[in-house]
Amino acid sequence: MNLSVKEIAELFSGGQFDKVYPHFAENVVWHIVGENRFAGKKEVIENCEQVAAYFKTVTTNFITDNILVSDNRVAIEGTAAFIKDQQQVSFVWACDVYEFTAEKKLDKITSYCIVKK
Repeated sequence: MNLSVKEIAELFSGGQFDKVYPHFAENVVWHIVGENRFAGKKEVIENCEQVAAYFKTVTTNFITDNILVSDNRVAIEGTAAFIKDQQQVSFVWACDVYEFTAEKKLDKITSYCIVKK
């Protein structure tokens, strides 16, 4: 499937990781600022699978507030509410910054997340 960089970024930010795997560069890096850094396609996919497994245990309400696209870069700002048994268990303000290669392969993801306490 031939997706734009904006569409790839939106899928990733929306938790639809498996649809993005074919668009990863081999040396993709996902840096979750202040938490973790995953390097290489295998390591990034393993983390995506863990996050996706968590998403299956909760109802997730993603809201996108802003999307900025410039050449091979995309930034998506929004929120995510995680609900279990009709109770909100977590709320996150997030901004994901995506960088793509000239071939439109996802090369770098930087995620800034603020968790409501």
